[in-house]
Amino acid sequence: MDPSSSGIQEPFDLIRLSLSERVFVKLRGDRQLTGILHAYDGHMNLILSDVEETIMIVDVDDENVTAGSKTVNVAKRKMDMLFVRGDGVILVSPPSRT
Repeated sequence: MDPSSSGIQEPFDLIRLSLSERVFVKLRGDRQLTGILHAYDGHMNLILSDVEETIMIVDVDDENVTAGSKTVNVAKRKMDMLFVRGDGVILVSPPSRT
């Protein structure tokens, strides 16, 4: 498929086409979001609704540091609306289009 025929010529075009759709956002600090994208700007500030945040919490066992013993816990929470500051955004993945 020719990218110009779908209206995608630069990365922000892909974000624009994802407005009002559920997107996946990866943030610094092992945080991930899924939510409906309502707005964005050139700094990648985002406004999302119906948001689920997933936080990966890695605990290192101090007694067995040499053994590399780690425990990974996952914390989740839901929010009705969220403003995401763009400097923490690593990746925005649009919904799959078939």
